[in-house]
Amino acid sequence: MLDATRTAPRYPVPVQRPVPRLWPRVLALAVALVAAAGVHLTWRIFVASEAGQRVDGLALAGAEHGQYRLWTVAEPVLDVVSVAFVVAGIAAAMTVALVRRRWALALQVAVLVGGANLTTQVLKYAVYDRPHLLPGWSGPNTLPSGHTTVAASVALALLLAAPRAWRPAVAALGAIWTAATGVSTLVGQWHRPSDVVAGVLVVLAWGGAVCAFGSRSSLDVLEGPGGRRSGSVVVATLLAAVGAATGFVAFGALDGARGGAWSDLPLAGDVTAYAGGVAGVVAVTAVAFAVILVVRQATARPEPD
Repeated sequence: MLDATRTAPRYPVPVQRPVPRLWPRVLALAVALVAAAGVHLTWRIFVASEAGQRVDGLALAGAEHGQYRLWTVAEPVLDVVSVAFVVAGIAAAMTVALVRRRWALALQVAVLVGGANLTTQVLKYAVYDRPHLLPGWSGPNTLPSGHTTVAASVALALLLAAPRAWRPAVAALGAIWTAATGVSTLVGQWHRPSDVVAGVLVVLAWGGAVCAFGSRSSLDVLEGPGGRRSGSVVVATLLAAVGAATGFVAFGALDGARGGAWSDLPLAGDVTAYAGGVAGVVAVTAVAFAVILVVRQATARPEPD
């Protein structure tokens, strides 16, 4: 007789590897290309044109107003940004990825930070120049901002490495930190607003490229049919709203600095341009992190079974 208690032989069940979706990667690549074009457009408008140099110069001069008090806050922020900070940021992001057993993702975040910062240095010193279009000498080219690139790239590396549920909080904190660093460079008159905007866009371009060409290691393991709910939509919407509001202020101030409707304000001129520059930095940073949060969540979601 056959032994009824004998069990059937067991065979190893093949592991279903997650499959990336195509359209989010196309979207990520489009974001990378638009951001790269934005870097060049920023240089073309604010560095390679007389009107742009004049507005950017007004914003730089406007930083002298209240600089002494603001610098007590801005200097500690800028002191954090250093080679040691870059190394620590890469190490932290890679550690998060390795703890999650995402070996290829750990390499990708290192490529992101290294590639973005190398790109900024190459663009600043080997690609772009600063033509002398206004009276006097305004110094060599300073676009893009290296400090802003460092802060944004480390923040974005942590965003890419973090688990899905943590990314909204990392995106919000990263946007605040990047904007604070960029504005601090304006306070210290280290950079003009266009330099900071270009630095953010360089990092956004690299972030989009990494998301577009990321490996399977960058995909999430979703819990349940729809995956764990997160605050991605809420945070992305809030960041976009902040970007829209500050962008409106930035465009208005730009109009005033050029002699438009806002030029009738009591503090029109360098103060208006400075305020517009700060608003522009906040706007671009907020929108950039809103976009990359959406792109990262979309590219990290695998194809449903």
